[in-house]
Amino acid sequence: MKQSFNPQNADLLVNINGELLHRDEAKISVFDSLVQGGDGCWEGLRVYQGKIFRLGQHIQRLFHSAKALDIQGVPTEAEIREQIHRTLEANQMHDNAHIRLTLSRGLKVTSGMDPRLNQFGPTLIVVAEHKAPVYDKGGLSLITSSVRRFPADCMDPKIHHNNLIQSIMAKIEANYAGADDALMLDTRGFVAETNATHVFMVEDGVLKTSHTVACPEGVTRSTVLQLCREQNIPHEVTDLSQAEFYRAAEVFCTGTMGELAAVTTIDGRTIADGKMGPLTERLSGLYSALTKNESEAILG
Repeated sequence: MKQSFNPQNADLLVNINGELLHRDEAKISVFDSLVQGGDGCWEGLRVYQGKIFRLGQHIQRLFHSAKALDIQGVPTEAEIREQIHRTLEANQMHDNAHIRLTLSRGLKVTSGMDPRLNQFGPTLIVVAEHKAPVYDKGGLSLITSSVRRFPADCMDPKIHHNNLIQSIMAKIEANYAGADDALMLDTRGFVAETNATHVFMVEDGVLKTSHTVACPEGVTRSTVLQLCREQNIPHEVTDLSQAEFYRAAEVFCTGTMGELAAVTTIDGRTIADGKMGPLTERLSGLYSALTKNESEAILG
């Protein structure tokens, strides 16, 4: 599942506060909050035929994170949509593209963690790349990480912030284990998510996923639950243990970067018959249809 450089992205134009720069020239200051402390929030977006799936929801989640972080001078939704549009047009991207949208607290007058040192307004970065969904649809392997997801009283997961060291440390463990990603537990020992995605399992015909007590409010996750409601698919949001995932009939993960992807092994244990299950396949098809029919015009 290791990503590699796509030659189509060799001459990307990156948008930093409205200025379009070649990827080799796109820089932020060493005094920017992202460099100083990972102080910012972000969203991943996917482009389908010139439109973006759930763009409004993603921007609202960005606003919620910025509010929780007390970032001042946040651009309006219309301004963000305009910069996304300009970036895609400049790169002539209309399909099969992924966007990393980042909002930093901005430039500091001197090094330090105090937000009062930020006196120039936030930094908005739009990085758009030619990038297909990154996960192997044939099945992913997970290992359980020793790194635990924070509960809300340590660092609320509903803040979609740029300090991703937890996820990176878990991913390092997965890399050394030869797995695609790492399953992460909360401090109570229940499954939270992976280092990059939400996870679902099927037991006795019921689709189950974890509460968002130690993982973000995922847009793709909420879409899958919406599909279950619309299609009368039995589903449940509950605490889930490793053992329940080991014995599951199906497991899959969800995220904007990779959509829906089956998980076929966890900690060396084969899940069911080691193939994508029927409900995973059905929901993948429903999700694909939804992205074609309900993606949003950028300049709505």
